[in-house]
Formats: sequence, C-alpha cells, structure tokens
Amino acid sequence: MKTEIITCIIVDDEPIGRDALARYVEEIDFLLLVGSCKNALEANNMLKEKEIDLVFLDIHMPMMSGLEWLSTLTQSPLVIFTTAHPEYAIESYQFDVVDYLLKPISFQRFLQAANKAQRFLSSQERTATEEEDYIFVKTDQQLVKLQVTDILYIESMQNYILFHTASEKIMTLVPLKQAIEMLPTGQFLQVHKSYVVAKDKVEAIEGNQLILGGQKVPVSVRLRKGVVDELMRGKLLRK
Repeated sequence: MKTEIITCIIVDDEPIGRDALARYVEEIDFLLLVGSCKNALEANNMLKEKEIDLVFLDIHMPMMSGLEWLSTLTQSPLVIFTTAHPEYAIESYQFDVVDYLLKPISFQRFLQAANKAQRFLSSQERTATEEEDYIFVKTDQQLVKLQVTDILYIESMQNYILFHTASEKIMTLVPLKQAIEMLPTGQFLQVHKSYVVAKDKVEAIEGNQLILGGQKVPVSVRLRKGVVDELMRGKLLRK
C-alpha cells in the first residue's frame, strides 16, 4: 500500500533543536522536511510559499512565540509542539494541536506523534459525505473519533464543552461556537446559550425543557418559540 507523504517544517530558534528534529524526520518514510525556520516570521513566509501539512513548532522563540504565531493564522497546518516548557500544555489545547512533545524528545515519542498526524490527515482525505458522518475531538492527549449520529446534545461549561451520547460524555477544550461549525448543517439546534441538541434525538418537549435519551436539557425563554417551531415544523397532531 502506498504511503502518503506528509510535508513538514521545523520551527525552532535553537540550531541544535532543529538539527535533532531533522534527523528524526529523516528516519520516518512518510515525512518530508521542506524547510527549517529559526522564528515564526520565517515560518509565516514559508507557509505562503509551500504546501505544508505539518509543523513541528517550538513555543519559546524571540519576537513571537509559537502560541502567538498560531493565534494569527486563520488556517494552519497540523501542529506538534516541541518545547521544554510543560506549563503551556493546557493553553495549547485551544489550537487543537496533534501532540505536545517535551524536550528532550525521544525518537519513540516523536514517532508516536508523527503517527497521530498521519492518522488524522488520512481521515481528512475521505469524501465530503464520509466526513459528515464523524468528527475528531481533542481530549487529553488523543484525537477521539466521534460519530455525529451518536451525539445527543452538546453542553458548554465555561471554556470546555461536553459531547453527550447515550453511553458516554466526551470533554474537550474548544468554544461551543467552534463545535457548532464542525457539525453538519441543519442537524443540530442551539436551544440555550450553553446547549445544542441533535434535532432528531428530541423525544419530548416539557415546558422549558427538552428530553433526549432520558436526559433533560433546558431551553432559554428567549429561544423557546423558535426552538418549538423548528422542532414541530407543522407536525403537531392536535385533538
């Protein structure tokens, strides 16, 4: 079976760090190093010039940190952080990075992260129809595949959201708005500032609550009429 090549760049202000990662990349047959940058500005220019699938990105760099640079990008390749600073791990989750490698990085750990990137990119090559069937959710140190049809509702909890299914809850550190944008259009409905429901999973409407999978989800007073109208759509059987 043909192995798809993943083009990558290394961004690190330390020459020793860049060289070490470059040697690791050379050992992995599906990685192709197309550039090595000493700061975020060089990396920014390289993104404009070349097709890049994956970035091995240091955090502490002069002029602009890796986190600051990612915040300026509207679209970015997959990112694996390579850093000596564990304290930025939680903050890095908002960028949905593939992995977070702490220096000194062993080859085994590097290969594990590269394999994660390969699996994720392979999933993106499915057809548009197939992509609508599932999403990948970043939780802890994994990208968990979640079938869209399994989702009952999504609950926002400050900086976190919970995907509720009939059998489990999956927590991830992304805004509710971003989760909504990932879901197929027309299948989900926001019923409260903190709740989004799968329309076809609603079993009953009880006052200002919806019942899904035996669980109750609140509906805001402001949204209630629109929610009821959307769920009914002329299908109310009256006496």
